[in-house]
Amino acid sequence: MIYELFEVKPETRNHRGFFIKEVPYKLVDLDSSGWALICMNDAICYYVDPDNLQAAVAVEAEE
Repeated sequence: MIYELFEVKPETRNHRGFFIKEVPYKLVDLDSSGWALICMNDAICYYVDPDNLQAAVAVEAEE
């Protein structure tokens, strides 16, 4: 399985208005209300505006 990794633009905020770290994230879902769900790992995920994402790299994950 191949995952697209995304980086967030500087000063990106989550849906609650808090700044998030500028590190690579895995795009998990785009929901019907327009938010992108991105995850740093299995425990840290955020909803952000998809316009704040920029493609980083594609990584092949072990299944």
